[in-house]
Amino acid sequence: MRVVIATCSVDYAGRLNAHLPLATRLLIEKNDGSLLIHSDGGSYKPLNWMSPPCVIDSIEPDEPAKEAGVTELWRVTHQKTADTLVVSIHEIHSDIHHDLGEDPGLIKEGVESELQRLVAAQLGSIGDGLSLIRREYPTAIGPIDVLARSEDGQTVAIEIKRRGEIDGVEQLTRYRELLDRDPHLRPVRAVFAAQEITPQARTLATDRGIDCVVLDYDALRGADVPDDTLF
Repeated sequence: MRVVIATCSVDYAGRLNAHLPLATRLLIEKNDGSLLIHSDGGSYKPLNWMSPPCVIDSIEPDEPAKEAGVTELWRVTHQKTADTLVVSIHEIHSDIHHDLGEDPGLIKEGVESELQRLVAAQLGSIGDGLSLIRREYPTAIGPIDVLARSEDGQTVAIEIKRRGEIDGVEQLTRYRELLDRDPHLRPVRAVFAAQEITPQARTLATDRGIDCVVLDYDALRGADVPDDTLF
């Protein structure tokens, strides 16, 4: 990766034309061929950019450009669309090259699959006396996140969301109706579990006889027990 702070102007030509007047900006050239142009504001969004696949060429400015103070030109050409981004550099204040190495990617915590695993391992977060039948219990309309059994033998269908909304309640309603057709499973108790449940979803769930449980992800994660233990 190359990180440059330079006084420059920028011209974009393609599906639309755009111009950034002369100012000091942050230029980020990545190994995938992309170029991002940032100001000191605007959060993460660049002022202009060129996404890969593209080619960056450093070219000598012509005489009129030199007379205007341009010392270097970067021409960025998109290989598929032929769009171009021309950076007219007047002065480079900082120029850093650094190899970041292989990126392992973003690891998300608190996603629904992780919540499902934690709830299945700690069914006490849903209610006392529950035992696991299966995670991702298959049905004709999709898998139920967790299927459990209560101490008195009742089947419990648990739908897990990060944010519980009306759509999730509708989904769980369909699962329960389908499971209730199986004489070995009915009557089925339905539980809607989420880190956050909207008032509308809670009202609909209550109207349909579905229990709501708010999950504490930090508590679940803190109590998580690895599968492989010494004792």
